[in-house]
Amino acid sequence: MAVTVSLGMAMPAFADNSSGSIYGRAMEGKTVTIKNPATGFSRSVTVSDSGRFNFPKLPTGNYTVTNGSRTNNVTVTIGTGSSVDFTNVEAIEIVGRQLATIDTSSAESTSVFTAEQIELLPVARDLTSVALLAPGATSGDSGFGNLASFGGSSVAENGYFINGFDVTNIRNFTSFAALPYDAVAQQQVKTGGYGAEYGRSLGGVVNLVTKRGTNEWSGGGAIYMTPSAFREDSKDALSQDPEQGYKDRYIQYRSADSYDYMSYNAYVSGPVIQDELFFFGLFEGTKDEVETFGSQTSRVRKNNSPMYLVKLDWHINDNHLLEVTHINNEKDNEYTPYTYTDGVRYGSAHGDAGESYEITSGGDVSIVNYTGFITDDLTASLLWGEMNNTLSARNPDIGPGAECPLVYDRRETPTSSQRIGCWGIAQSQTSRPDPNFAPDEDVRESVRFSVEYAMDDHTIKIGYDHEKFTSTRRGTEFSGGDYWRWHSGSGKTVNGVVVPEGQDYIRHRQSNTVSGSFEVENTAFYIEDNWQVNDEWMVYLGLRSEGFKNSNSQGDVFVEASNQVAPRLGFAWDMGGEGTHKLYGTLGRYYIPVASNTNIRASGIEYSLEEYFLVDSADENPTTSAPDKLGAQLGDTLLSGSKDAPDSRTVAVTDLNPMYQDELILGYQQELEDWTVGAKVIYREVKDGMDDYCSFQPFINFAKDKGYDNFDYHTLADCFLMNPGRDVSLAMDLENNGTYTTTVVPKEYFGLDVYKRKYKALELTAERPMNDDWYMKASYTLAKSEGNSEGYVNSTNEQEDAGLTQDIDNALFQHGAYGPLPNDRRHTLKVFGAYKLNDEVSISANMTISSGRPMSCQGFVPLDALKDELGVDYDNLSGYGASSYYCNGELTQRGDEGRTPWTKNLDVGLSYKPASIEGLSLKIDVRNILNFQEVTEFVETAESGSGTAATPNPNFQAPINYQTPRRVSFTARYKF
Repeated sequence: MAVTVSLGMAMPAFADNSSGSIYGRAMEGKTVTIKNPATGFSRSVTVSDSGRFNFPKLPTGNYTVTNGSRTNNVTVTIGTGSSVDFTNVEAIEIVGRQLATIDTSSAESTSVFTAEQIELLPVARDLTSVALLAPGATSGDSGFGNLASFGGSSVAENGYFINGFDVTNIRNFTSFAALPYDAVAQQQVKTGGYGAEYGRSLGGVVNLVTKRGTNEWSGGGAIYMTPSAFREDSKDALSQDPEQGYKDRYIQYRSADSYDYMSYNAYVSGPVIQDELFFFGLFEGTKDEVETFGSQTSRVRKNNSPMYLVKLDWHINDNHLLEVTHINNEKDNEYTPYTYTDGVRYGSAHGDAGESYEITSGGDVSIVNYTGFITDDLTASLLWGEMNNTLSARNPDIGPGAECPLVYDRRETPTSSQRIGCWGIAQSQTSRPDPNFAPDEDVRESVRFSVEYAMDDHTIKIGYDHEKFTSTRRGTEFSGGDYWRWHSGSGKTVNGVVVPEGQDYIRHRQSNTVSGSFEVENTAFYIEDNWQVNDEWMVYLGLRSEGFKNSNSQGDVFVEASNQVAPRLGFAWDMGGEGTHKLYGTLGRYYIPVASNTNIRASGIEYSLEEYFLVDSADENPTTSAPDKLGAQLGDTLLSGSKDAPDSRTVAVTDLNPMYQDELILGYQQELEDWTVGAKVIYREVKDGMDDYCSFQPFINFAKDKGYDNFDYHTLADCFLMNPGRDVSLAMDLENNGTYTTTVVPKEYFGLDVYKRKYKALELTAERPMNDDWYMKASYTLAKSEGNSEGYVNSTNEQEDAGLTQDIDNALFQHGAYGPLPNDRRHTLKVFGAYKLNDEVSISANMTISSGRPMSCQGFVPLDALKDELGVDYDNLSGYGASSYYCNGELTQRGDEGRTPWTKNLDVGLSYKPASIEGLSLKIDVRNILNFQEVTEFVETAESGSGTAATPNPNFQAPINYQTPRRVSFTARYKF
């Protein structure tokens, strides 16, 4: 009897991040052999005394499993254990039938999607769109791009892997390495309960395995088009301000925008050496053009950048496998700005063109994987990977005149400045990027090693991984590097020196954000045991120890947390021992690192200096108008900030705990004829959160209470990292004498509550694998996500500074903050599947119905009412926008303004594979076929103006974002 593992909501074995396994039962002492017919890879093991066998770390694909005269056909999917039982199965082979199976070797919560499924479904060809098919996944705020939230977490708390290598960009956790999506063989989505091999994530894990070569040469290509001509207009967001004229009637103008997307690819795959060395390569080209229109300007973005992936698989022999993957994903977007003419507002045609420029992003990824089957019982694996990613490098990065310093003249007009020199002629930018430093870049280098040993009823795995993540920040300075302003003396005092009347002098300034390189170093050691207690019970015991280290640009460590212990426990009960009923559960702790953006923002070097000199107008440079020669300096140089990084002891509390979360999952699965149904409850709670605090009055109050009369709050960092709701242990110069000592300030001075986020959910699932020409998968999630902080981003004001949001900048931002969080969707129903009408025609559909997100009222902190209490923080808080839960002077609660409407979306697809042209397939996908354009976001800002002069915002609760309208995609594929 042939068994092919169900694809989709199967439960995978713990800790396989780029491979799968085959396990089962047979008569003790007998030999079981597996073989991948496509590559010739084969292995044999002897059945243990307990009657069990296991083949770990297998490349994904189709296998035959043989025990004597009995042969089973098995499909191995990423991270999944495929069960084969030779104790009861008769020696009958049935090929081509998929049966719903339950993996009793695991307790993880996961979904697996194959390339064949993804091709058939009317789903966009990107990682996030596929991940959103999984239960418990919801779309994040559109302000962060196309990202998913898993289990109530923020969109910046996920992990992303390609062939076992972590490609998450931890500058702010909101991006990851791209790849040509047609190179993906399988996508696994872990939504909870994952084993000790995984960490550095509080949300979900998205795990990709790419395609690989086989013993048969094959190739093909595809073209995908989503033309603007087959797209409905997007909805405009209209202003509700009665004072706005007709020309200013839009909050967001979208109806004239156009979107034309096209990509095409070609691939080739086959053996370099039969049964030994295999090649797969895919090239993808792009031709995108997006036109957007605003009130007075418009813009065209074009992307013609190619991507490619190359993979080599070397089966040194059946006991040693080596994989090498290289991805190039550099992207160049060309932008051309336009300005309307003749007083046109909100036009639909472009006006006068400005200077075009390019934005380069992306880079490359290299991965090397080794797997060694040392003995039947001992397996070793080693991974090395490197990711290089450029962040939005503009070319040209400067405008005309950037080599010219800023020069102003007040010699003839003492009360007003005139722009002079080549900078004044160019009328260009006032600042420029550091000309001696490359654009911002992130580089990740990682090494992972593990050994797995099977003995009797235990499979023990020990592993270690180390990664170094380096982020560079390109600094900025004045245009030409300097600022000069000419004056003529009038007998007044300048910087403490009297300048005689008629004597020229000049003011010189520099303002620099200093370029630098910032490092994050993360390490982990883990051990886990899959213990098969008996034929029905599997117990998982895992322990992961995390280490995190963050350094400033001068190499000083300001965050160091070692031995952060994360236990992972799980069980799976095969009720009745037939593999048709399973009760399972997991309990675990998960940590997330401190983002490298925190290094840059909290410990970067910024300074400005100001100085004055006597000059002679005859020394004015004829080109730049800057002085060629300086006379005597007037007074001292005035320095604001420092040319050195902040003292590392002042930018984070000495006992900072990385953010972590505890999770409990209990679930049940059962086979019902051709269906597998399941129910699961999830509870997640953040136990310790982390963010930056940016206020000073509590320290002043503490110093005063303790008798430190000389304390100067300017000796503190502008912001520092802390765990809210805990005492603050920080290096302070209490005597204002330059000596810093570690001081504990009680938590009561700050008025901050502990970090709170809780997620509770019930998930119901049903799956029918492809059988009798149709399959379907459905899930319903009842969930509640609440707390006083969303996590590593703030969706309400679309702030993506991981660990540096405004949530605890001051205690006033916590007032009213507890409530339903932005990713709280109480009800979500997902149904997708496909039906083969005949051998040539198939139809597919994907439906999602979701309740709305909570809405709040955002306003300014009531500064005047709290002026005495705020002290020196009054001026600082006056610079914040309307982003607290005080509205029109009254405190409200998060979520008080109700919810956005329910959203409904139905995508359908029609596929045609003509029998007369073997290998050709044509497909039409209509996304949002019913053109639902429900409101997805309202304006939640109730006030305009400033904290000291607030006025009601007439656009409060005006619709601002809608569902993406109906669009049609066309696909043509050919394989040979």
